[in-house]
Amino acid sequence: MQFWLEFFSIVAAIALVIQVVMLTLLFFQMRRTSENVNRLVGDLQSRVGPILTRVQILLDDTQPKISSMVTDASHIVYLARGQAQKIDRVVTDAADRVRGQLVHADRILTGTLEAVEDAGFKFKQGLWRPVQKASALVQGIKVGLDLLRSRRGKSRRDDPREQQEEELFI
Repeated sequence: MQFWLEFFSIVAAIALVIQVVMLTLLFFQMRRTSENVNRLVGDLQSRVGPILTRVQILLDDTQPKISSMVTDASHIVYLARGQAQKIDRVVTDAADRVRGQLVHADRILTGTLEAVEDAGFKFKQGLWRPVQKASALVQGIKVGLDLLRSRRGKSRRDDPREQQEEELFI
């Protein structure tokens, strides 16, 4: 049993030595990696530092300008809204006035058409009635003349020669 105890002790010692060597190698590798990372971080800081400084300076310089641009844009929007409201009021007022003028023109036109219609009716009554009466008078005179002619014609028709001439004429 002692043999086995010595054997396992030696195996454990070899394992411990291997572990110590591995840990030592890991330590040195870690140290080299850490130095590389520190060097890279230093390079990165040396390169990015001026860029960040310039960006910070640029932001410090442009921040008031950007703020004033935003303020100006806000003021422009406020003024544009006011002007749009004024234009809306003017257009609405103009539309109301045009609508009122159209109603007024419609009333005038309606009144004119009624006056023309009334004048036409009065003209018809004032002119056509006398014309109809004159036409009736002329018709009456014509009938009277025809009647007189027919009476004269009867007296002349008694003459046989005139009847022959009249028959030939017809």
